[in-house]
Amino acid sequence: MSPDDFDRLQSLMASRAGFRLTRDRMKLAEHRLGPVARREGFETVDAMLAALWAKPVAGLGWAVIESLLNPETWFRRDRVSFDTLGKELLPALGKARGGHPVKIWSAGCSTGQEAWSLAIAAQEAGVAVEIVATDLSQRALEKARSGAYTGFEIQRGLKAETMLRCFDQAEDAWIARAELRAMVHFARANLVDAPTDAHQFDIIFCRHVLGDADPARRGEMFDNLERRLVDDGCLFLGPDEQPDGDSIAFRPVAGRKGLFVKSPAALRRAA
Repeated sequence: MSPDDFDRLQSLMASRAGFRLTRDRMKLAEHRLGPVARREGFETVDAMLAALWAKPVAGLGWAVIESLLNPETWFRRDRVSFDTLGKELLPALGKARGGHPVKIWSAGCSTGQEAWSLAIAAQEAGVAVEIVATDLSQRALEKARSGAYTGFEIQRGLKAETMLRCFDQAEDAWIARAELRAMVHFARANLVDAPTDAHQFDIIFCRHVLGDADPARRGEMFDNLERRLVDDGCLFLGPDEQPDGDSIAFRPVAGRKGLFVKSPAALRRAA
């Protein structure tokens, strides 16, 4: 891959998906693009990129972008966040909503482990929820919808008791049970796209996603998250993630790393 090709990839990622591709990832990018080139019928990555630059095709462009996204995830990642959710927020919101389901958005759900972890937390708390889990990658969503994970994947974050209670074993796979599936709906969404409807959520999980965002687009993403969150709702980021100067829409909750609520400025703007 030439430096010029990499520069074009950087522009493609930033403009279409809002994510940055740093130059130290050039070798990783070439490695990830190899299977995409073969799947799309090209002999080499260079040949695929030449075809893409000569005649931009949406399907090929998105296939390239999806391969370069960071798919890293596991069950109950950052366990403290799930403890806060299950022991404090869900019981409180369940009571405040008067029996109506608590609405949760897993934004950037990757292959689904976070979404199923949210469903497990709700089941353990005895609170009715509706979970929408979205990602930019269709391939990641296909796996997420299947609810099927290897022994290694299922044991990465789940205790044996939880694994046996919430998943059925089928040959070499562990598959999410029907009661979990009833809580979760998977869909494709791009975090840089502004909301086109008034649907809002009580809780948003958007963890380990915006750290890879293009700095020029992070503010847009935070504003879109704020528009999707009810005024008394909560946003979970990764424990070391902060909006910082990208947005004035959220303020941190004292003593709760990674937990945010709407700022007074955002509430005044909504009013």
